[in-house]
Amino acid sequence: MSGNSKIKNRLHVFLIELGDLSFFTSRFFKEVFKHPFEFKELFRQCYNMGNRSLLLVGITCFIIGLVLDLQTRPTLMEFGAVSWMPSMVSISIVREIGPIITALVCAGRIGSGIGAELGSMRVTEQIDAMEVSGTNPFKYLVVTRVLAVTLMLPLLVIIGDAISLFGSFLVENLKGNVSFTLYFNQVFDSIEFGDIIPATIKSFFFGLAIGIVGCYKGYYCTKGTEGVGKAANSAVVVSSLLLFIIDFIAVFVTDIFYDL
Repeated sequence: MSGNSKIKNRLHVFLIELGDLSFFTSRFFKEVFKHPFEFKELFRQCYNMGNRSLLLVGITCFIIGLVLDLQTRPTLMEFGAVSWMPSMVSISIVREIGPIITALVCAGRIGSGIGAELGSMRVTEQIDAMEVSGTNPFKYLVVTRVLAVTLMLPLLVIIGDAISLFGSFLVENLKGNVSFTLYFNQVFDSIEFGDIIPATIKSFFFGLAIGIVGCYKGYYCTKGTEGVGKAANSAVVVSSLLLFIIDFIAVFVTDIFYDL
């Protein structure tokens, strides 16, 4: 097969999958407003995804706060601007680092879990059995999981931001003898609603992307147990790529809004 044919083949496969994913997303938005509402399953998924991801998110964000402060402090000391450390770290974490790092952790933890779980259900014909019995598997399996990720991710981002700032405070307290009150007074003086609101809004879109991609890859899994592994792997890869694209669009739109 020639090089041009391979490129056309891959482009054809990509466009087909993009169309299928778009149809899957539109189906989600149609089903989410229809009865019956699976609140019990939704709450169970919220607990599973939020509570079980909290430890990993907390450890990751704590280390990010420590490393960011340790790496930035020597540079600010050269310019005699160490007093700006709480402001700089807080704005960096709240605007960008906290949401994207938390979303990437959840893409690996939650996205792969959804892909593998739904993939195994498809391979073992559990989804087919639900369809035969008259149950709507899309409503029960997909809608609840996507909503759970979309609702839980902003909460995890807020908790992760707080833990990151605490990690940064520990470094400032040990290196510069900065008190807890002084540090967080400077943090809250520097953070505005214009920093928090865009970061929170894009966190919802991050959660939606992780949930949609993970469910799509698992729901249409094929090729037996090998397909389950591929579904879990591709769910992480595709959702991580989508997170960066969404983040770029969010930052671009926010920048335009501030310029108006």
